[in-house]
Amino acid sequence: MLIVFLAIGSTDLLFALDSIPAIFGITESPFIVFTANIFALMGLRQLYFLLGGLIDKLEYLKYGIAFILAFIGVKLVLHALHENDLPFLNGGEPVPVWDIDTITSLVVIVLSMTVATLASLAKMRREHRHIELHDGHPEVVSDDARAASEEK
Repeated sequence: MLIVFLAIGSTDLLFALDSIPAIFGITESPFIVFTANIFALMGLRQLYFLLGGLIDKLEYLKYGIAFILAFIGVKLVLHALHENDLPFLNGGEPVPVWDIDTITSLVVIVLSMTVATLASLAKMRREHRHIELHDGHPEVVSDDARAASEEK
């Protein structure tokens, strides 16, 4: 078991080292790079299991996460065009595109997670809102089960 923990820990460390150049693309401060990697190492494993459990319960959460990943991809492409250094694209000059700032990114991420969570909770409530009495005991009946019992 010790070998497994060492393998997982070293893999975590290697992936953290792999992300250092990406963080230096965002900021030049070594303190921010170091602390970001330390916090990522501490919280990534727990966040994975948290999201894994929530995806089973919140049906639309995977769509919210997919939207966030697509948004980040578009943001990276726009940022690369905004700071163009490629000689074959626009003569090496920056392409005049909208650069998405940090506040806008934060708002989009929080809003998409909120909408996905609220939509999932609304669907769960819709599916389990009908409470009927069977043999004197309350029983939660979904819309599908209620419609099937009304057809009989």
